[in-house]
Amino acid sequence: MHAWIDSDTALTTWIAQHSDSTLVALDTEFMRTNTFAPILALVQVKLGDEIALLDSTRLGAHAALAARLRDPANICLMHSASEDLEALASVVPSGPATLFDTQIAAAMAGFGFGLSYQKLVATLFGVDLPKSETRSDWLQRPLSAAQLDYAAQDVAWLPQIHARLADALESLGRSEWLAEDCSRLVERVRRATLDSQPQRAFRSAFDWPRDNQILLRRLLRWRETAARHYDKPRSWLLDDAHALDLAQRPPTDDDQLFERTKGLRALRSAPRAEVLALLQAPLGEDDAATTAIPPPMSSAEKRAATAMKDAVADIARQLDLPEGLLCPRRHIEAFLTDRAWPGALEGWRKPLLFDPLNAKLP
Repeated sequence: MHAWIDSDTALTTWIAQHSDSTLVALDTEFMRTNTFAPILALVQVKLGDEIALLDSTRLGAHAALAARLRDPANICLMHSASEDLEALASVVPSGPATLFDTQIAAAMAGFGFGLSYQKLVATLFGVDLPKSETRSDWLQRPLSAAQLDYAAQDVAWLPQIHARLADALESLGRSEWLAEDCSRLVERVRRATLDSQPQRAFRSAFDWPRDNQILLRRLLRWRETAARHYDKPRSWLLDDAHALDLAQRPPTDDDQLFERTKGLRALRSAPRAEVLALLQAPLGEDDAATTAIPPPMSSAEKRAATAMKDAVADIARQLDLPEGLLCPRRHIEAFLTDRAWPGALEGWRKPLLFDPLNAKLP
């Protein structure tokens, strides 16, 4: 059974009734089809033995829940939390004070990398949970009985999962590893900083003239800011193919820009005028900070990347950790390109990885 809560007064009362529960099992349902920001539709909460489904289309600031999540004495249990943290940004912008992500914990405890919630419940408890409502319309009201059951099940098992995984990590000496990764996840979502050099990801443009690389940087940075401002998906405003085309062959007027971008659903008059202004503006002080797009990896760098990946695989096997958790390949490539230790590999990973990987730099 579960409680349906659609008023702040009812939420405050329900939260107060569970003041002695320090484990807050949490999940969200949201929609993100034609907007940049997720639209929060439902928040599922389990405190003690009771589950509440919070109608976020009717609730205001979810103040009582936010206060509970901000209290470091409580542990927020979530599975694969990154998108849920984004959806909850309007409720708790700084994120929960103490997060326990059961997907990360399962990987650290040796149960597998990137396990879904349903797979983890089946692995730990032999229970098959429903999957039929994964792509439901969560903004419709009323929700169906199947939707309500599906939503409640998403938090029903989190406390039991936490108990099993917390014990496993403690016995492995990895509790601090998890705490560190969860804190980094919350911080990454909270800050959501814009990439100052997004053009560097487009290595096919490494041999472009500098002025065109500058234009590409302008367009990509504008896209990120505009997506938030207009609350539209990035690709609706400017997809990668159009960004590359416009930066390489800038249109001379609005008519040309319109003809070359009329397939973009959200690039209408105001944002289109912004794009044209960006493409026609003279070089400025900020443009001088544009760093060159790195060329594709050389043969020596490719060999080094392979050697580094093999080293990561050896260490992962020794620790019974998934390679993808220990060191994703993109961090190896960043280390090779920038010759600077990636921030994502700081903390518990650095003592394990720095010397073996640094030794293989070409």
